[in-house]
Amino acid sequence: MTYDDRYLRLKTRRQIFRDCGVGAGKIALASMLAGGAKAAVRQPHFPPRIDHVIFLSMAGAPSQFELFDYKPALEKWHQQPTPDSFLKGKRFAFMDSFTKEVPKILGPTRKFQQYGKSGMWFSELFPNIGSIADDLTLVRGISTENFNHGPAKLFTNTGSVRVGRPSIGAWVTYGIGTESDDLPGFVVLQSGPRGPRSGAALWSSGFLPTSYQGVPFRSAGDPILNLSTPKGIDAHEQRATLDLIGDINRLELAESGDPEIQTRISQYEMAYRMQTSGPELIDFSKESKATLDMYGVEPGKSSYANNCLLARRLVERGVRFVQLYHSDWDHHQDLGDPLTAVTKEVDKPTAALITDLKQRGLLDRTLVIWGGEFGRTPMGEVREKGKVGRNHHIDAYTLMMAGGGCPGGVIVGETDEFGFSPVGDHKTVHDVQATLLHKLGLDHEKLTYKFMGRNFRLTDVSGHVIKPLAG
Repeated sequence: MTYDDRYLRLKTRRQIFRDCGVGAGKIALASMLAGGAKAAVRQPHFPPRIDHVIFLSMAGAPSQFELFDYKPALEKWHQQPTPDSFLKGKRFAFMDSFTKEVPKILGPTRKFQQYGKSGMWFSELFPNIGSIADDLTLVRGISTENFNHGPAKLFTNTGSVRVGRPSIGAWVTYGIGTESDDLPGFVVLQSGPRGPRSGAALWSSGFLPTSYQGVPFRSAGDPILNLSTPKGIDAHEQRATLDLIGDINRLELAESGDPEIQTRISQYEMAYRMQTSGPELIDFSKESKATLDMYGVEPGKSSYANNCLLARRLVERGVRFVQLYHSDWDHHQDLGDPLTAVTKEVDKPTAALITDLKQRGLLDRTLVIWGGEFGRTPMGEVREKGKVGRNHHIDAYTLMMAGGGCPGGVIVGETDEFGFSPVGDHKTVHDVQATLLHKLGLDHEKLTYKFMGRNFRLTDVSGHVIKPLAG
């Protein structure tokens, strides 16, 4: 009996997987790699300004007042009771949980100085980011819709506070596909002591085909668990197994017409190609010592610095959307040592990534975004004697951008003297999403998908392109 005959006599796909040596781990890999299916390049709605996005998501919401929003009025009002107008009709997470006193204004807990020709203010926590001030755009006065971390992260990433909507990276790859044949179009990297709240829902494809979901990578070891060929399986055997699985899936596709089967076919082929491209991707041995030192990379270790370098290597290889999550920014209790530690982890690598992209001619066609899911209050929060933090604030926070036609050394938007409310044009998370899509050549009102009888879009029923950022 021939090799093929023996397998064709088997009655179930599970038996085929078992006898081919494709066990539970490989099936799990295939499921995760659904987002790795090749999404062919598609024409955008109009000529794009950028080709790639690197979204540096600071999970936990950094305090803008300790980083890049210098407000002298906070120094003047330090330890004074918060004005009633700030509190009336507002809701804040945990504000009344630890004290019944009226919260007091908290001045900046760090020293600030001006950088570059633009004279942008950055705190002592961001000396490296400050050194590239003239390449940066600060977008102030952004509002969001929920003051809890999980729903706020969902809103930033999917345009909705509810689980089940496609993430922004999924919308992008659905809209314009990817340039890479050997890597997924949407890759997710994580660092810090824990993953972001809401987890995989933040990079899900939602109701879009699973070929558009984000694929989590690692910056050390195998880029994806179970990617390596099992011991005892040679290349010929593996290729024959994949061909057989592909044939069976194509038969089922012809019978059922289910588009997810096409995704399944593509994901196995992507996994096969990534057995070569994946290890090469995280092999930093060909990077110069100067580059490794600039990022602060430690080869073989998982870190924010390694992920920033990996993000550059991913866009070099045609990956459309890279999202890097770094956690531990939730400083309710202590704006001292914990904030110092986490900013030290991100300051140097963030500046290095932007500098490196610029030196390689990639920054002009790559948009880099840095920020959290909401901002922090100008009043302090005291949970423990001798320490102070800041509460969640959804009305006016700041994002940092670079590249992709964003005006360098410029602040877009304004907040009042306390940094509490926006002044002038009101900017929302949906506006940021609409602007990002616009830069990729996508009209956020036209990028829709019909689900359960109606058309959905990333920006729901709102969103406007922020004109100074349109490029």
